Amino acid sequence: MKTLKLLCIFCFFFIVTNSVAQEEEIFYYVSDAGNFNNPPWQILKFDENGENPEVFIDDDDGHIAWPQDIVFLEENNTVLISSLNTGLITIHNAATGEFIENFASGIGGPTRMTIGADNLLYVLQWQGNGRVFRYELDGTFVDEFTDIGVPQSIGIDWDSDGNLYIASFTGDSVEKFDQNGIFIETFIDNNLEGPTNIWFEENGDLIVIDYNGGAIKRFDSEGNFVGIFIDGINFAEGYAFHTSGDLLIGDGNNSAVNRYTSDGAFVEVFIESGAGNLITPNAIVRREETLTIEDFSTKNVSIYPTVGTTFTIDLTNKSDIENITVYNVLGQKITSLDLQKNTILWDAYNYTEGIYFIKITGKNGSQNSQKVIVKK
Repeated sequence: MKTLKLLCIFCFFFIVTNSVAQEEEIFYYVSDAGNFNNPPWQILKFDENGENPEVFIDDDDGHIAWPQDIVFLEENNTVLISSLNTGLITIHNAATGEFIENFASGIGGPTRMTIGADNLLYVLQWQGNGRVFRYELDGTFVDEFTDIGVPQSIGIDWDSDGNLYIASFTGDSVEKFDQNGIFIETFIDNNLEGPTNIWFEENGDLIVIDYNGGAIKRFDSEGNFVGIFIDGINFAEGYAFHTSGDLLIGDGNNSAVNRYTSDGAFVEVFIESGAGNLITPNAIVRREETLTIEDFSTKNVSIYPTVGTTFTIDLTNKSDIENITVYNVLGQKITSLDLQKNTILWDAYNYTEGIYFIKITGKNGSQNSQKVIVKK
């Protein structure tokens, strides 16, 4: 069944000749858990202003049921959807939402999915044995990564040392595992009432969405409660970062998505209550979609090697180039490269091993990118 292979290692000379110019548009995708065990369920698509909702995937064909997370695999033009009720992760066309095939089955209520530094897909279970499953990005099962189960797992992130953290909804806790999936300790066991999403900030603090606690809470790098980050938001679930750096949070109590500053101050209701018949926001994903607009002049660009820690970008004429940026596999910008010379080096030694994309933007709006693999 497996036809989708993301990792292919090959020597590459990147030539853009009479290519098409491209521009990026920002869209936000929201999984709608509807009435939880009961439909309607859907994946909605909104524009960069949180408006003009479209139904990207509906439940008419039975392929989604209580949808949870959304992970785009840009290399394949596909998107993965986890559904708690079916025990499946399904593959859909990233442009149309059309069902392609099942990615993985036999999961005890898959909830959160994320791609780790090892370029494997980590999947949490609401039911089953509660362990974290890992998959190749073509759907091949790798292993049960964690050595013990976490009941109703629904939040996942890593600290700067590579330790894994899992939020337990019914356990009112956050559990800590080492880089090999071995349980270390219960990291947080207080001040929580149904934690869902978790993420680390650059200073080492852990932010926890407390679904039944009506707040988003801050804990320090030792697991100590620091205080309330955002108050007065009930049944919150799902988060993403706005292009401005503001925080978007799913507001289940009001069937909406709210926008907050990085300091936790309320900005606006970003997606209005019930927009697109939204009932229960469950996951929010920001996606930058590249659209073709017109032809542009001939350019030659060479990027080599495609595997290593130092990458060379040779430009025929750097005066035609606006910028060169590097993104990780989640679409997050990690650095910009200096355009002082026609030959540019990206030293990636201090970055985590995995897939990255070097994107070159021309002054006429053209954009092209090349996948490279950082391997030490």
